[in-house]
Amino acid sequence: MADETFPIVQQVSYDRSKFISTSSGNKIYRETVLCGSQNIILQGKTIVEADCIIRGDLANVKVGRFTLIGEGTVIRPAAKLVQDKGEVVFLPLTIDEHVTIGKRCLINATVIGKFVVIGNNCVIGRQCVLNDCCKIADNTVLPPGTEVPSFVEVSGTPGVVSAELPESFKDIQKERAKSVGFCIVSCLLSLETDDSFMCRRSYYTNFVPLV
Repeated sequence: MADETFPIVQQVSYDRSKFISTSSGNKIYRETVLCGSQNIILQGKTIVEADCIIRGDLANVKVGRFTLIGEGTVIRPAAKLVQDKGEVVFLPLTIDEHVTIGKRCLINATVIGKFVVIGNNCVIGRQCVLNDCCKIADNTVLPPGTEVPSFVEVSGTPGVVSAELPESFKDIQKERAKSVGFCIVSCLLSLETDDSFMCRRSYYTNFVPLV
């Protein structure tokens, strides 16, 4: 049995022809659906994998540097009912820097702070707030309006605090989020003639405290 204190490292094949690269270093799969792209801000070094949907047509979506959005994930601004007007408005969604979002997630939050890790198959409910340096385990469902404090891990359905995270979590996630982006960029630059390349990447679902 693998030691679960260590991150799971996967070897992934990327086809460069399927990427769109921007001047700020973003890598976006061509299969990604960007609705209302004029309202979507990717601040640089962000990777958006295949079959993702980002709903900028509903409200502004801002994504910080060194963020990974996993395959099949949907980013959708939260709706809010304005009682006195009887109208539904959509709230801007901010994802800060050095954030890792796993595969097949539904993100309906308003704020996701820095150095946050969201596992695979997670549902982040309407108007949730994830503070800096927190972790959402695989298959977790957060009810609408949930606020997750810093330096905790949340898991389950509905999500509850299941563990505390060490202070080193911030530094570890910062370096690992950067390494994903640098790994892909270096592969792209080093293999100019090949149609595809192999790159080792970790989703960092588990962390080792610095000692």
